[in-house]
Amino acid sequence: MAIAAVAALLPLHLGCSDAAPQRPASSLRVGAHPRKGGIRGRRRNPPCAANSLHPSTNPIAHGHDPSLKVPPGVDGGGAAKPDHAPPSQRRRAPRDVEEEAWELLRESVVTYCGSPVGTIAACDPNDASPLNYDQVFIRDFVPSGIAFLLKGEHEIVRNFILHTLQLQSWEKTIDCHSPGQGLMPASFKVRVIPLDGGEDGATEEVLDPDFGEAAIGRVAPVDSGLWWIILLRAYGKCSGDLSFHERVDVQTGIKLILKLCLADGFDMFPTLLVTDGSCMMDRRMGIHGHPLEIQALFYSALLCAREMLTPEDGSADLIRALKSRLMALSFHIREYYWLEKRKLNEIYRYKTEEYSYDAVNKFNIYPDQIPSWLVEWIPPKGGYFIGNLQPAHMDFRFFSLGNLWSIVSSLATTDQSHAILDLVEAKWSDLVAEMPMKICYPALEDQEWKFITGSDPKNTPWSYHNGGSWPTLLWQLTVACIKMNRPEVAARAVEVAESRISTDKWPEYYDTKRGRFIGKQARLFQTWSIAGFLVAKLLLENPEKSRILWNNEDEEILNALSLMSGPSSPKRKRGRKTYIV
Repeated sequence: MAIAAVAALLPLHLGCSDAAPQRPASSLRVGAHPRKGGIRGRRRNPPCAANSLHPSTNPIAHGHDPSLKVPPGVDGGGAAKPDHAPPSQRRRAPRDVEEEAWELLRESVVTYCGSPVGTIAACDPNDASPLNYDQVFIRDFVPSGIAFLLKGEHEIVRNFILHTLQLQSWEKTIDCHSPGQGLMPASFKVRVIPLDGGEDGATEEVLDPDFGEAAIGRVAPVDSGLWWIILLRAYGKCSGDLSFHERVDVQTGIKLILKLCLADGFDMFPTLLVTDGSCMMDRRMGIHGHPLEIQALFYSALLCAREMLTPEDGSADLIRALKSRLMALSFHIREYYWLEKRKLNEIYRYKTEEYSYDAVNKFNIYPDQIPSWLVEWIPPKGGYFIGNLQPAHMDFRFFSLGNLWSIVSSLATTDQSHAILDLVEAKWSDLVAEMPMKICYPALEDQEWKFITGSDPKNTPWSYHNGGSWPTLLWQLTVACIKMNRPEVAARAVEVAESRISTDKWPEYYDTKRGRFIGKQARLFQTWSIAGFLVAKLLLENPEKSRILWNNEDEEILNALSLMSGPSSPKRKRGRKTYIV
C-alpha cells in the first residue's frame, strides 16, 4: 500500500483529557482550511486561553518537580498569596537562576484538550505585539522537549510528536501549489473558537499549523522534519518506550520525511538542496544551496531513522537508499567542506578551469574568493566546515549550529571534531565573548550586507542572524563538548551566560561583535534561550544523558569511506555505462 494511502487510514487515538464532555477522539479533517477545520477538542464551558501561561492553569507548572523550592508568593500548602505586581516584576525576585528558568519554562507550556503539547516561542508579558512568537515552533521546542525528557517528564514530548505527526498529513497549498506530503509544519497554534451549532458558551480547540504559507518570505521549514526525527529518537531512548517507534503511524511519518528528502532531482551532489531561510536562519542570509546546518541535521536524521525503521518488505528500498546517501554525504562533507590552514593554502594555489575527471579543483573555486579576514583569522591549530559549497562558490563563514551538530552526529571525524572545538577555544573572543554563541562569523557588512540580505533592517551587521549571539546554542555546544570529552569548554560558556542572562530577562539574541547588548529587536523571556540554558546545565551535571542526542561513528560508513578515499577507489573514477537499444 502506498505511504500516502496508509497515512490517510491512520487516525491517532488521542483523547481529550478535559473534565467536561468530549468528542471520542481528536481527528484531522484532511483538506480543511486551517481556520475551518483541523484537530479539534470540545469544551463546554468558556475556558481560559487554551495556551494559558499562568502557572495556576498550567497542568505541568509549579509542584510537578519536587526538586523545586516553593516560589515567592506561595505559602507552604501551595496556595497563591495575593500579588498585584506585574509578572515581569514578580519574576525579578532574587533566587537561583535555574529555578527561575524552570518556572519560566513551565509558564510557556501550551495545552490542548487539557494536555501539554509544546511551549510557545516567547513569553514576554509586556509584548503587546507577539506576531508568531505565541506559537509552538518545532525547532524551538526541541531544547524544551529535551529539558523535560531529562527531568523525566515524557508526556509533553510524546504529545508533541503525535500531534505534529497528525499535522504532517494536512493539505498544504500556497498559490495553487502543494509541497511534498512529508513536510512538517514550521509551527502551530492552539485556537479556541465557538462551536458551530453548539450550546451557549461552548467552544472547541483547534490546532492551526503554519507550513510557511504565513511566514515572512514564505519559506518552507526544511529543518522541521529533521528535528522531529531527532527528537523522536531522543524520546525513545530517554523514556525507554522503544515500541513507540514501531507504531504504524510513527513509521509512516518517518518514511514520508525520508521520501521527501531522498527524492531524485537534478542535483549532482548528495547534499540537500534548499532555498534561503529554510532553517534556523529563516531570513535571507545567502545560505541558499547546500548550507552546512541542513546537511548536519540531514545526516543526523538519516542515522536516527535507520535506527528506528522496522525491517519490512516495503522499507527495503528506502533503507537501501538511506544507507547509500549516508556514505555519499559523509564523504562529500568531510572531503570538500573541511577547512584548516593547510587546506586554505591549497585553495590559495588552486588552478582553475580544469576539464578532467581527475581535477583537483573539482568545483572550480577561484582563489580570489578567499576573504582577507580569513587569512589572518584561521588559527594554526583547528579547523571547521565551511558554510556552503556550490560550483565556483565557497561560503567561508563559520556557522556554529552546523559545525556543532556535525560533531554531535559524527558527520565530522574524531580529528575534525576536536579541531572544531580547538577553533572555538582559539577564537573564544570572537565566537563567545560576552554571551555565547555567535550564530555565524563574521557578519556581512557594507555592500555585501546590502546585496546578500537585500538591506534587511533586522539583519544589520552583528545583529540577529547576521553575526548575533544566540544563548540557545549553549545546549548544542554542551552536547558536542561532552561527546568529545571536553565538558570544561561548555562549562566555561555556561558560566559566561549565567552571569547575565537572567538579569537581562532571557533575551532571544544579543548584538554587537562581543554580544554586549541585548538585541535591538530581541524578544525577552525567549523560551529556547531558557531551555537551552537548562539543557546545558542538566547535561553538565549528568553527562551520560547526552547519549540520547549524539550518534556514534558508524563502522560500516567508516569502512566504506576508507575505500572511497583510496587512490584506486572506483568511486573516484568515471564508470563505464552500457546502453541497450
